[in-house]
Amino acid sequence: MAHKLVFSHNIASFIPFLLVFHFIPVVVSQFPYGYSQLSYRFYDWSCPRLTNMVKYGVWAAYRNDTRIAASLLRLHFHDCFVNGCDGSVLLDDTDDMTGEKNALPNRNSVRGFEVIDNIKEDVERFCPSTVSCVDILTLAAREAVVLAGGPSWPVMLGRRDGVTASQRAANEQLPSPFEPLENITAKFTSKGLDLKDVVVLSGAHTIGFAQCFTFKNRLFNFRGSGKPDPMLDSSALTNLQTMCPNIDSSNTNLAPLDSGSMYRFDNKYYTNLVNNAGLLESDQVLMQDSKTAAMVNSYSMNSFLFGNDFGTSMAKLGNIGVLTGNKGQIRKKCGAVNV
Repeated sequence: MAHKLVFSHNIASFIPFLLVFHFIPVVVSQFPYGYSQLSYRFYDWSCPRLTNMVKYGVWAAYRNDTRIAASLLRLHFHDCFVNGCDGSVLLDDTDDMTGEKNALPNRNSVRGFEVIDNIKEDVERFCPSTVSCVDILTLAAREAVVLAGGPSWPVMLGRRDGVTASQRAANEQLPSPFEPLENITAKFTSKGLDLKDVVVLSGAHTIGFAQCFTFKNRLFNFRGSGKPDPMLDSSALTNLQTMCPNIDSSNTNLAPLDSGSMYRFDNKYYTNLVNNAGLLESDQVLMQDSKTAAMVNSYSMNSFLFGNDFGTSMAKLGNIGVLTGNKGQIRKKCGAVNV
């Protein structure tokens, strides 16, 4: 049964959330892997102000940096996709462990750690040793989407933090913008997700930016042809070649994943794909498969359908490989395992 989700259309409508505890009754749907010990009301008694503290922390960061919405959403995805949602992406390297922060998909790319750390500090003051870092990150991703104008969805809570991280696992398990659709789909299905989730969660690229090196081959030397990607819209090509000239020093320049509404969570990402103006090759390739193209067309014409399905897929993502019960721990600081 799908949950009814509503898009938020202005930041002012968010402010009352800071003052009023809001609980949405839901029906549990089918999620991958072990989630049976999670609950929508897990912290109702032990930390009843948690949701409002997370909302305020994300809002405080967002008012100073609108990019943080996309960053927190991506941070959550990169956590869950590597050995499950366990907060491993938040761990700093140690003498005994090389973690995920400097894995190839994350190095000089993932951000938002300080937002989670700040929220964790506030939560520890009111609810010491009670709320996991991974639950805070999961809630923060939802609030980031809401602040950007996207849907809200019910989040099950009670995850526990992992005690290790793996740079190798991050390099191997995270999807790459250079991979073909079948490889990306295989990585999703290995996590209990499906082809629809590939299309829906790719819609997160309606906000945020990508570094030029992730798509520059499409602009100048597509698949070794010495020419641009012939499928890329000519107007988009011209603009991107200006932002990302064919020199190495432009590799870290940023370009919006959705140039029409880079800070607004909407369905324009899919409109771009229909118009051959997707930024990443891994995005535009969704139009080359009949099943995924049909979904892209549907979402491009129906923002509410996208919002509803996005919330459902995010709930599934947030329950991949979770630790509950006596597994893992409740970290006191998100960057380090308790000693």
